[in-house]
Amino acid sequence: MATIIIKKHIYFILFALFLFACEEQFIPEESKEVTQLVVEGYLEVGENPRPPYVILTRSSPFFSEININELNDTFVHDALITVSSEGKSVMLTEICLNELSEEQKEIAGTLLGINTDSIGIDFCLYLDLNFEMIGEIGKTYDLLIEAEGQTLTASSTIPEHSPLEDLTFADVPGVANDTLRELRVFLDDKKDIANYYRYFTQTNEGPMIPPFTSVFDDLFFDGDFFEFPLPKAEPAGTDFNFETYGYYQVGDTATIKFCSIDQAHYEFWSTLEFNKANQGPFSAYTRVASNIEGGLGIWGAYNVSYHNLIVQ
Repeated sequence: MATIIIKKHIYFILFALFLFACEEQFIPEESKEVTQLVVEGYLEVGENPRPPYVILTRSSPFFSEININELNDTFVHDALITVSSEGKSVMLTEICLNELSEEQKEIAGTLLGINTDSIGIDFCLYLDLNFEMIGEIGKTYDLLIEAEGQTLTASSTIPEHSPLEDLTFADVPGVANDTLRELRVFLDDKKDIANYYRYFTQTNEGPMIPPFTSVFDDLFFDGDFFEFPLPKAEPAGTDFNFETYGYYQVGDTATIKFCSIDQAHYEFWSTLEFNKANQGPFSAYTRVASNIEGGLGIWGAYNVSYHNLIVQ
């Protein structure tokens, strides 16, 4: 019986190899590629509210080379960008890092969660410089972009917020460890409404970054008050280590940025992160659910709370 099973496995492998050998390699035709405008814009309320800002770029062709010059050329300049809500509107102003003083660069870096000294490109964005548009819970904010003969629109609503409670550090599961801790939190989810969440973490003076899977909804815990672990986000390119991944180092300062978002905002990150996690020859492609009409990307409102802790 064992011999028969082994033979079946061998036949299956040989058949699979035969199928792959017969497949014609797919190479995108460069001539069919269409450059599109890409939006990444946000508005934040809650603790440390932030005015609306938008990063506007062009998509890059599949065969293009990625270098500093190419990245600088992706930024779209001289666009007309307006954010409006209930009859009030504000025009965003374009600013680029090379135009700013060192103090202004530091402020911009804090706003965007980037290190402006090491970014290496002339980063540009559109910003409500005078804080004329301060977000309010329950209101919808409409984005209008006119650039390069194109018109893009999007809307996002600021939801009610359910902040984290009782944040504590516990021993990591399994073998005892004197240097690593697991963060555990409680969430009091609002009942009978669909709630969507996203979070970021920061360690010491490092960047505020989202984890590999940064969003979740309350489909399975609507209205519950429950405890769950909240893993630390790891910088892009970090080698995966099962024994340390998602845990916090004793003695570090951890900052948690916990956000409530609307459904369209959630679906964008959910589909994008699903695609990032499902790569390879046997993975299934899922179209990223952008809420930008006429382009790509996301326009999203956040309702935010921050939590600062010493890892003990």
